[in-house]
Amino acid sequence: MTIFQAVILGIIQGLTEFLPISSSAHLVITPYLLEWHIAPDIGFVFDVLVQMGTLLAVIVYFWADFWAIGRETVVNLVKGRPFASTQSRLGWLIILATLPAGVIGLAIKDLVEAAFANPIATACFLLITAVFLVVAERVGKRNRSLEHLNWKDALTVGFFQAISIFPGVSRSGSTITGGMLRDLERPTAARFSFLISLPIMLAAGGLALLDLGQVANLSSYAPVILVGFITSAVIGYLSIRWLLAYLNRHTLYGFAVYCAVLSLLVLAVAALRA
Repeated sequence: MTIFQAVILGIIQGLTEFLPISSSAHLVITPYLLEWHIAPDIGFVFDVLVQMGTLLAVIVYFWADFWAIGRETVVNLVKGRPFASTQSRLGWLIILATLPAGVIGLAIKDLVEAAFANPIATACFLLITAVFLVVAERVGKRNRSLEHLNWKDALTVGFFQAISIFPGVSRSGSTITGGMLRDLERPTAARFSFLISLPIMLAAGGLALLDLGQVANLSSYAPVILVGFITSAVIGYLSIRWLLAYLNRHTLYGFAVYCAVLSLLVLAVAALRA
């Protein structure tokens, strides 16, 4: 992998982790379309650490929220009143929304890993993201705010997050869809989507980091990995900021069209190369 490839893939990870167009799909599809033959060992290491870059972006952007939620959750739990404040209640809802992805992800881990090696399957899953976004716009009433979030909302969003473990099914797209199907406002659904991303990204990143110990010559990849990490963190932070502002005034249809077009492009290229 070259520095140029690291910058491009870092930008792609930073943009697509939070925009509802699937970062996993783009990390699979981009090398496939450009015919970049990246060694599997460095590809694995790079993917893990650029995702840690976008995790850093979430933490930095929502630091005040996470701090308030964590503090209130612990303080009110100690007081024996776990749901005494909006922030502590939100903390428990974030935990509840995280459970489905954790349970389902461990149950079908091998199936998901196989999908990551298949650009055609990834393209098909990308069409699912497009459908989700259209359904969210057509069905959701968009009349509820974060203060009105309840356990049914959290579980619904959590199950949609579980679906997104497959490459091509956007995590932000599916969780925003789940929130909008529960009639949350677009920015509210997006904000909750970003908040629940922290536990699942921490867990996934932690498991992946354990596997890094098995990679030979890890230090030799340091310059390329560092470039990708920094790029994904900076672009990820800017993407969160942009999307939250965008969803105040715009629909998800543009992202749905993009996902559908990219999916069909990959399927067409695969057919031509067959």
